[in-house]
Amino acid sequence: MDIDEDKIDDAALALFYLTLHDDFGHAWKQIDWSITNRLHEKGYIHNPVGRSKSVTLTEEGLAKSEALFTALFTKADGK
Repeated sequence: MDIDEDKIDDAALALFYLTLHDDFGHAWKQIDWSITNRLHEKGYIHNPVGRSKSVTLTEEGLAKSEALFTALFTKADGK
């Protein structure tokens, strides 16, 4: 798999915009809790509430995560 790191960087930068919280360009470094709550409601991750800084993907979430990663962040053959 040939990963397109530019696409990953663009997605991370877009997520920073999503989490801006003042007029000085400060953004949260982690994914917003409302997003993890929605992913939990959709059945893609187990309960995100707790002290852990990580989440556990469900089987469905792991499969969708892999498919999305491949679709969004890998280079087309020959490019």
